[in-house]
Amino acid sequence: MDALLQEYLPIAIFIALAGGLSVVLIFIPFITARQNPDPEKVSTYECGFEPFSDSRRQFDVRFYLVAILFIIFDLEVAFLFPWAITLGDIGMFGFWSMMVFLGVLTIGFVYEWKKGALEWE
Repeated sequence: MDALLQEYLPIAIFIALAGGLSVVLIFIPFITARQNPDPEKVSTYECGFEPFSDSRRQFDVRFYLVAILFIIFDLEVAFLFPWAITLGDIGMFGFWSMMVFLGVLTIGFVYEWKKGALEWE
């Protein structure tokens, strides 16, 4: 039991210090900052114009579709950078694996284009 305590005591101390420091850093601004909110600052919209309609109205699904498509193709680019850097080390298998990956993404892109998912009416 003593050996177990010696192994995990530094971790427990680190977690306690990190938790304590986190709590202190969260509450310091509440103590030191001036709480004088401006009516304009605490208003619902800070962009300079009045809202067009109620903020609880139904949201258009096309925004979600565009966001999902952006994530898919953004991840594609995130995979291309490390692949390009290590291409000399991974050889032909790595090259053809990425070509298959890009082919599947290209087929998906053509499919969504033909379905009209990229059209904004």
